[in-house]
Amino acid sequence: MSVELMVWDEPVPISRDQARATYLAVKRTEPATGAAPDVAKELPGQVTSYPDGHVLVTMDLDTMDEMSAQVFTAARAHGLVCYDPQRDLVHNVAPLGVYEGMQLHTGDGMMVNDPDLGLIHDVLGTLSPQNPFVAVVNFGQHFLQVSPGYELEYKEGKLIRAEVAELAEVRQAFHDYATGSRTFLTRYDWSG
Repeated sequence: MSVELMVWDEPVPISRDQARATYLAVKRTEPATGAAPDVAKELPGQVTSYPDGHVLVTMDLDTMDEMSAQVFTAARAHGLVCYDPQRDLVHNVAPLGVYEGMQLHTGDGMMVNDPDLGLIHDVLGTLSPQNPFVAVVNFGQHFLQVSPGYELEYKEGKLIRAEVAELAEVRQAFHDYATGSRTFLTRYDWSG
């Protein structure tokens, strides 16, 4: 079985719906002939160029996690959007959180360096038995993670936990964390 990612240029951040529509429209066209965009040389897997600078990366399921991380990194370095149709997630170039080098990790194997705020928001909606956690990590400093049932864990020296009732609260806590606000620490009853 193979999986795909598509990268292309967008002047502003786009929604998952817009990314999905673009991906589906491009897949209905014929591959481009001639020179491939510069980013194509840096992408792993089978690379197919389409008109208007769209590049499709096809990879084996067994190598998806490692290769996807390489695609996300190359796309960001070139200022390109990356759409993941398997997870229905879009990786925009901006807006980013305040922590350079922050990583997003999921229980289903996704790892993204410097995730955009929209991706963090959307990936939190994928919590399930197949994706048992989402974490944003600033190695050597602190992290925030959540598991299904909405148990938040925050560590900055000491690990503390809080239960929250709704996904909207989880999304707000992660947004606060990624943007450098610590208001989520006073919003909930934490135990440690």
